[in-house]
Amino acid sequence: MSRPRRFTRATLDWLPWLEPLAESELTERHYDGLVQRPRAKNPYFRLLSDDPDVLGARTRADLEIFHNTVDGLPRAERELAATTASRVNGCIYCASVHSAFTSHYSKRADDVDRLLADGVTADLGERWNAVVEASAALTATPPAIGPHHIARLRAAGLDDVAIVDVINAAGFFAWANRLMLSLGEPELPESADE
Repeated sequence: MSRPRRFTRATLDWLPWLEPLAESELTERHYDGLVQRPRAKNPYFRLLSDDPDVLGARTRADLEIFHNTVDGLPRAERELAATTASRVNGCIYCASVHSAFTSHYSKRADDVDRLLADGVTADLGERWNAVVEASAALTATPPAIGPHHIARLRAAGLDDVAIVDVINAAGFFAWANRLMLSLGEPELPESADE
C-alpha cells in the first residue's frame, strides 16, 4: 500500500503507528467505549479503545454533532465544516470520509471536489463560502474566527443554532484531525491507484 498524495473522496485505509488491540482482545468495556460495535473493525477506534471512557465521550460527541439534525444546520453543511477543518489540517483520511458524506448529502460532488483540489478559497457559493471561511478560521492555530465570520454566516441565512453547529463540527474536527494525524497515516487500499 502507499500513501495518498492528494485529497480525495475515495475510501482510504488508515495505518496506525501504535499497535491497536486486536478485535479478539476487546472486552465489553472496550465495546462500551466504541459505542457502536462495528467501529471495532477500524484500527483507529480500536487504538483509542485503550481508554474506553475517553473514546466513549469522543464518540458520543461525534454522533451528536453529526447525526442530531433536528434543528440547526443540515447534515451536508456539518460535513462541509468537518471537510474544511480536515483540508486545513492536511488530514487526507478525515477529508476523504467527510467529503464523501458532504457530497452524498448535498448532491454537490463538483463543489466538494473543488474544495478538495483548490482548498478553502474555492468559490462554492455564498452560503458554503461562509461555512468554509468560518470553519477554516476556527481550525487555524490559534483560531482566527471572529465576529465578522458570525455576521457572514447570519447573512448567508444561518440562525444561531446552525452557527453553533458549524462551530461544533469544525471545532471537533480541528481536534480530531490532530489526534488522528499524531497516531497514524492514511493509506490507499491495495486496489486503488492514484
